[in-house]
Amino acid sequence: MSWQTRVTDLLHIKYPIIQGGLAYLAYSDLAAAVSNAGGLGQITAMSLDNPDQLRNEIKRVKTLTDKPFGVNFAIGQQRRPYEHMVEVAIEEKVPVISVTGGNPKGVLDMVKDHPIKKLVLVAARRQAEKAEELGADAVMVVGQEGGGHLGRGDIGTFVLTPQVVDHVSIPVIASGGIVDGRGMMAALALGAEGIEMGTRFIATKECVDAHPSYKQAILDADENATVVIKRSLGTPARALKNPWTEQILHIEKKEEGYESLKGYISGNANKRYIYEGKETEGFGWAGQATARIHDLPTVQELITAMMDEAEEIRQRWK
Repeated sequence: MSWQTRVTDLLHIKYPIIQGGLAYLAYSDLAAAVSNAGGLGQITAMSLDNPDQLRNEIKRVKTLTDKPFGVNFAIGQQRRPYEHMVEVAIEEKVPVISVTGGNPKGVLDMVKDHPIKKLVLVAARRQAEKAEELGADAVMVVGQEGGGHLGRGDIGTFVLTPQVVDHVSIPVIASGGIVDGRGMMAALALGAEGIEMGTRFIATKECVDAHPSYKQAILDADENATVVIKRSLGTPARALKNPWTEQILHIEKKEEGYESLKGYISGNANKRYIYEGKETEGFGWAGQATARIHDLPTVQELITAMMDEAEEIRQRWK
């Protein structure tokens, strides 16, 4: 059965499923697996140290798949120049780029004269309208259920998605709290034309860099297993609850500021947990939908199961 939407037409993919940027985890193995399974896989550019590393990842994806893939630019949190990385994506003629975590204008301006499809992650209706004005081809709308960095408004995916759909003319992709065919069909019912998933793709065999303890924590989680950190800094983000995040929340409650927090919320602290499984020395991003993740399939098995479930629902709706 066809799952054609404006998102599948735009990105030239079989299913309207996009893999999130996943800092320090979204590299060639995972990206290629998602693309080969009919979705859009992505490489995380700003987790790499230099343009040569990005170029190598792009070239490796091209050896693993002949399907479209994307490169994600998380430009807000690292506070480092991104222009040289965008230039690599242009030179390597990547089909799709996505921009998350900051003002997308700089990236969009750099690629506007190239045949690259442009996706922008937003967490508010006004951000979506602005992204469309700046030339985005589609917006990815993240609700507060999602993992990693979120909007400041605590608006859920169920409310935010149709609100954005009603105020932009470009396709909308729903993100946050979606891990299965049921979630995908709910998003489509709200007017979205595709979905983005992050946490669900961590719990797959092809997410080779994620430590087994991190994956197991996702499998063991219930709906209360995540917390939002960094609210005091104006950059809220959802992570698995563990001793490290409890300490972060304790420091935030005492209003001690960024200097007291920076060692706890650093990329190194993130990597200690997701790469080495050191629960008492770091943290791992995850969304509330961890409660609905119970297995560790291959990406192909995951997407096949999702689409089978979605098709069953579609048949019931007829």
